[in-house]
Amino acid sequence: MPIASRIAWDDTVLPFQLDLAYIRGRVARLDGLLGQILSQHAYPAPVEALVAEAVVLTALMGQAIKLRWKLSLQIRGDGPVRIVATDYYAPEAEGDPARLRAWASFDPERLAAAGPAFDQIGKGYFAILMDQGAGTEPYSGITPIAGGSLATCAETYFAQSEQLPTRFQIAVGQSRLAGGESGWRAGGVMLQHMPASGEEAGHSEILTGEAAEDWNRVNLHLDTVEALELIGPTVQPTELLVRLFHEEQPRVFDPQGLRFGCSCSEDKVRQSLSIYSAKDIAHMTTEDGTVTADCQFCGMHYVFDPRSLGFEASVTPEGSAIDAG
Repeated sequence: MPIASRIAWDDTVLPFQLDLAYIRGRVARLDGLLGQILSQHAYPAPVEALVAEAVVLTALMGQAIKLRWKLSLQIRGDGPVRIVATDYYAPEAEGDPARLRAWASFDPERLAAAGPAFDQIGKGYFAILMDQGAGTEPYSGITPIAGGSLATCAETYFAQSEQLPTRFQIAVGQSRLAGGESGWRAGGVMLQHMPASGEEAGHSEILTGEAAEDWNRVNLHLDTVEALELIGPTVQPTELLVRLFHEEQPRVFDPQGLRFGCSCSEDKVRQSLSIYSAKDIAHMTTEDGTVTADCQFCGMHYVFDPRSLGFEASVTPEGSAIDAG
């Protein structure tokens, strides 16, 4: 396959519909985006694998849910991997890419050198949070960590919260083309049975008869997918859909681009510290007389004059004295 064709499908989500089965879905393919996210940190391989899987799931779910702003995924456990968190920011305008970021917290001394990465989470919960922006109430759904993979946790969430049959098939791994460097790639397919006519997500959808047969048949086709077909880059998503679901008449829509993007800023850090008194700020001040903050997602390092922070600030961010009167 020409290099241009491979690049065109990397870091994209391709929506599709199976017209003869009344099923919709998404195909995600991640490369450079995933590399940017993981390059912000020096994670061990099991942690990188969990972050990669979480990012693919977030890309698939974010594109599938009609969002005006942000979808977040939070995985918390009592094992060596304590937290995996991702954020998906919807495109700001038609044709713009969506933005994703992710990070993880782990205990290196407890991290096992072998065994499934999923087992490093232990007991905990898998949460999806949706924030549609100003004037709306944030939504959250929580399900226990169970089932052997983050994809299974996501399927349980949709069964409980959206009440629509949903299936994920995810693959992550190190990949290297001839003459190139090794790097993480990831891919996945999301299938979801569309609500019955006149119904919306959130209503119980129990498949029977022909609908159940269609769902089972399509899932059997998905079971035949190979990891290299999901990860790529030599198999295009359109080719994959034809190979898996040609009998269901797959119809594709415009792909959505994905890129790394962080929402942190100096102003946001200042705002988060605005609730603290001068005494509190003094406790945060380092020996060299500054207050520092690091973004967990992108690694951005911020340095502040403590006098400019908190609700008792005596100088502006630029260093000018604040008139107490």
